[in-house]
Amino acid sequence: MVLPDKAIERVALYFRALSDPMRLRILNSLRESERSVGELAQIAQCSQANVSKHLRVLADAGIVSRTAQGTSIFIGIADPAIYDLCDLVCDSVARDLERDFALHKAIKNARRA
Repeated sequence: MVLPDKAIERVALYFRALSDPMRLRILNSLRESERSVGELAQIAQCSQANVSKHLRVLADAGIVSRTAQGTSIFIGIADPAIYDLCDLVCDSVARDLERDFALHKAIKNARRA
């Protein structure tokens, strides 16, 4: 499939949003349910300002949504397909780690022989 430049830029924005460990932690904590910014800051063990900065990047990419409830802002997943993508990547990383472990084990066994 040949994508126009605008579409490629949009895909790059999406992947850039996923390139930070803190944003991945935030997404992981949203798997179960919506959370307030304060809850996310507690889970991520950082300031609300820092969490808000990361949420802005995720929102700009269309990954999370915000809902105001009284004086609180609740964050939810706007695109549930994000977890399909995360699962694919996690499976790939797990396969790589298994290969690395098997290689490590083979080297260790060879050194013993």
